[in-house]
Amino acid sequence: MNERVTPAPALHALPDGEAEVALVLRLPWEDVARLGQEAGRLAAQTRRPVTLDEAVSHRLRSTRTATHARPAGEQPPAVSAPVPGTAPASVSSLPARPPPAEQARQAIDRVNGTG
Repeated sequence: MNERVTPAPALHALPDGEAEVALVLRLPWEDVARLGQEAGRLAAQTRRPVTLDEAVSHRLRSTRTATHARPAGEQPPAVSAPVPGTAPASVSSLPARPPPAEQARQAIDRVNGTG
């Protein structure tokens, strides 16, 4: 795949007080499939076709409370030290990922309900 150089995302102020940012994302096929499912759920709720752009915007708005930017100089809360006498949680290794073509096929099968 060719690497592409893109300019900074376009940012536009909208009359309703919001902003529109145009950007390009590289996502695993599983994430694209999840966005398709989100678009399907949103389309069922609104009873109209919904684009992946709308699904992403809806998802970002629904999770906004956990993603606010911190004011300059404010530090995140400190991570507490483990309680003496308790073992730290172990981290299991992730299974190996299949090749990208197989990931794409599996994601498409999940969206189509055949996988």
